[in-house]
Amino acid sequence: MKYGIVQFTSDTGPSPLQAARAAERAGFHSFWVPEHTHIPVAREAAHPGTGTSELPDDKYLRTLDPWVVLSMIAAGTERIRLSTAVALPVEHDPIALAKTIATLDHLTGGRVTLGAGFGWNTDELVHHGVPPQRRRTVLREYLEAMQALWSQQEASYQGEHVSFGPSWAFPKPAQQPRVPVLIGAGGTERTFDWIARSADGWITTPTEGALDDKVALLHQTWREAGRDGAPQIVALAGKPDPELLARWAELGVTEVLFGFQHKPADEVESFLVRLAGKLGI
Repeated sequence: MKYGIVQFTSDTGPSPLQAARAAERAGFHSFWVPEHTHIPVAREAAHPGTGTSELPDDKYLRTLDPWVVLSMIAAGTERIRLSTAVALPVEHDPIALAKTIATLDHLTGGRVTLGAGFGWNTDELVHHGVPPQRRRTVLREYLEAMQALWSQQEASYQGEHVSFGPSWAFPKPAQQPRVPVLIGAGGTERTFDWIARSADGWITTPTEGALDDKVALLHQTWREAGRDGAPQIVALAGKPDPELLARWAELGVTEVLFGFQHKPADEVESFLVRLAGKLGI
């Protein structure tokens, strides 16, 4: 089981490049950042944590662009994986986004993982022209279209929400047939059906609770869908509880992510060194 770091980046927080460099030096496998293009002031969508339109803090208003951040981190590190938890592909043009991700993966020799979400902030999606009730379908089509661009020499795709005729699109990602796609969403039968059909694994939510039954259901759904191997399972953790981590390893969790508080760079680095020591990495 691997360990990674997730930073809720913002324009008032510590430098993600400095944090990612510190994480790499400490031995962590991956570095993850989120995405919100903007936050509508007037919203009906409830935040998953608060249960209301109230946000936990103002970081959501100030989120940095994930692909710019990961490109900066890529230039300043050597091996740490560059990941999103989570990005919102449906808020972009899929042809242009496929180019961005493929370019980053190509230039880094295959270090990118696309963690994607359906989008809890439906008001945000509406501003991008995405009908909230169709967001899962839109995401599926976007990912299928992006994979066509990533893997086919002359790519084409015909869907309800995206379509294009035979086209050349280079570079191709270093990872084939696609950059790994993980879905960050609640662990439900519906989510796992979606993952088994269209993705490579699952990212838990911060409020997921016990994982035993959910991981078992995901594996069962994966097998019933005829998928080979096993899904990647990335779990968000609070403190490094040895008993919990051992249990997650037994269940088949492939990676565990830890966050850190927005503090000065030297304090962030000290925290990551201590965390790595507790985890034995």
